[in-house]
Amino acid sequence: MSGERRQVTAPTAASTREVGRRLGALLEPGDAVALHGPLGAGKTEFVRGLVGGAGGDPGEVSSPTFALVARYGGRVPVVHADLFRLDEASAAYDLGLEEIADDAVLAVEWAERAPSLLPADRIEVTIEGEGEGERRIGLVARGPRSAARLAALAA
Repeated sequence: MSGERRQVTAPTAASTREVGRRLGALLEPGDAVALHGPLGAGKTEFVRGLVGGAGGDPGEVSSPTFALVARYGGRVPVVHADLFRLDEASAAYDLGLEEIADDAVLAVEWAERAPSLLPADRIEVTIEGEGEGERRIGLVARGPRSAARLAALAA
């Protein structure tokens, strides 16, 4: 079941948030989402939807580029990290994400900067596209728990 894949087209920022919302409604504490894509692709918009789907207020979500980590409440709390400004992967480990995300969903933008920070069983989200144009959102499960989430998303 690992390796489950989904591809979604999102013509607007609102539809990018909606894909995140649908996924967020399925997530449970301990789940992890690794976000990939260029600047302006819509990673933070996706996280806004994820937070909303998890029962939090999507209006509270901003890019944590300067704070690096933000935590949002809800049915399931979401810990949102942005590794863009980290110069070295070792700096990411100092954030202590494992501890602060014990009882939450972990969503990490620019996850490729410290891939070993995330659990092996995670959902990889790749967003392609920039500006006001259409987005292509690829979702890949990296383990049985994540595969079950993506299977439920497709149902």
